[in-house]
Amino acid sequence: MAPSHSASKRKAGEAPISPPPIKRSLQSTTTKSAVANFFTPTSQKPKDRTTWSERGPNDDVPATLLVGRYVPEAHNSGQKPRRKIAAFDLDSTLITTSSGKKHASDATDWKWWHPHVPGILQKLYKEKDYQVVILSNQGGMTLHFDPSYKGPKANVQKRVTEFKQKCSAILNSLDIPISVYAATERDIYRKPNTGMWKEVCEDYDIPENEVDLEHSFFVGDAGGRVAGLSGSGSEGLVAKAKDFSCSDRNFAHNAGITYRTPEEYFLGEKPRDFARDFDVAQFPFDEAVSSSEGPSNAFERKNQKDVVLFCGPPGAGKSTFFWRHLRPLGYERVNQDSLKSRDKCLQAARELLSEGSSVAVGGCASRSRLLCYKELTKVLDNTNADPETRALWVDIASKAKVPIRCVWFKTPLHICEHNDAVRAHNQSLNPEARQRLPKLAFTGFASRYKAPQIKEGFQDIVELEFKFLGTKKEHDIWARYWA
Repeated sequence: MAPSHSASKRKAGEAPISPPPIKRSLQSTTTKSAVANFFTPTSQKPKDRTTWSERGPNDDVPATLLVGRYVPEAHNSGQKPRRKIAAFDLDSTLITTSSGKKHASDATDWKWWHPHVPGILQKLYKEKDYQVVILSNQGGMTLHFDPSYKGPKANVQKRVTEFKQKCSAILNSLDIPISVYAATERDIYRKPNTGMWKEVCEDYDIPENEVDLEHSFFVGDAGGRVAGLSGSGSEGLVAKAKDFSCSDRNFAHNAGITYRTPEEYFLGEKPRDFARDFDVAQFPFDEAVSSSEGPSNAFERKNQKDVVLFCGPPGAGKSTFFWRHLRPLGYERVNQDSLKSRDKCLQAARELLSEGSSVAVGGCASRSRLLCYKELTKVLDNTNADPETRALWVDIASKAKVPIRCVWFKTPLHICEHNDAVRAHNQSLNPEARQRLPKLAFTGFASRYKAPQIKEGFQDIVELEFKFLGTKKEHDIWARYWA
């Protein structure tokens, strides 16, 4: 007989009772000091010992250098200036991101590059009589926007605020007299230029000629190291990527001090091989070449009247070559910097030829005349990079019944960029007050460039390799790293 439904049904009072859930106390990550600090009035909170200032290359332009100076509470300001300078890059040298990302996500996303870093910096100041400073390129920040800028500003301004917060925490952790310098634009402050180095000397009352260059040094990760295998011991050889730049090594060269990578300085690793795209040592001063004036054997006049077309990238030396070698031969210059448009240049060339003059065509475009190079390339092309552009001038010469010759400036692009930076940062070498060209000016030329050929209609093509022309004083300026 089947059991009755009521018998099989368990009484409510007989049901098993589960033990009550255990209340687990969560470990708070908020410290008592943090809570106390939150409720402490601002007037009673400890003073932030990092003071910030902004500086510019001159009084006529907005500030581009951000400087934070930390002075410990018990510091004796009456100490004599220290002649030895220990300078360090910031990112990937003193710190790295704690998140593992390439770029920090916020002001707290950082950790020491190696646990030994803070102790080593403190020892440099406290035991070895060094003045310790941080010199960093921070191209992602903008201190003051150009009036014509129409892009978003909030994120850029946020980067500046977060950078200050991060650096204040870093300097506070070190707790030694130290300053951080952040170059935000492509000007005299940006490494490898030595604008920040000069500011350090002024801030710490060290005449530049009295710095102990033999014992001063700079540590940074941009050393131009080539890709390869590195390391030893239990981990064996490890593949290493090439450095993104050689700006830190070049900065140390310009300042006249020793350079070390973070691995060499903090970990004692052996130096890796490195290579520069442009090595100033390969271009020593040649007095015989540089002091020559007037016409050169590289270019001789062949016709009573003709057109000479320059072909080469910005910064190749076209303007210098014209004034040194073609102007003395009686050539007139058609320059798109002054005439503003290609049509006006073509018309000017026609008029000069009709008057019986010979014409030289070409010259570097000045960025100061237009807002951006993309706009400039639509209407101006002083480089004559492609056959289509050169054909316009071949047609002009053909209709005027005169020969057209081509001077081909075979200056490598990395030298052209160097020349452009030298010109922009040195007033004595920049009589036309040209601003520095954007990277696009050079990559744009490279994308359109096709080597000139006789079959395009040229009488001949004069090929010119780059040679520095100038005085010894000018060469001393040129033979530094500027880009």
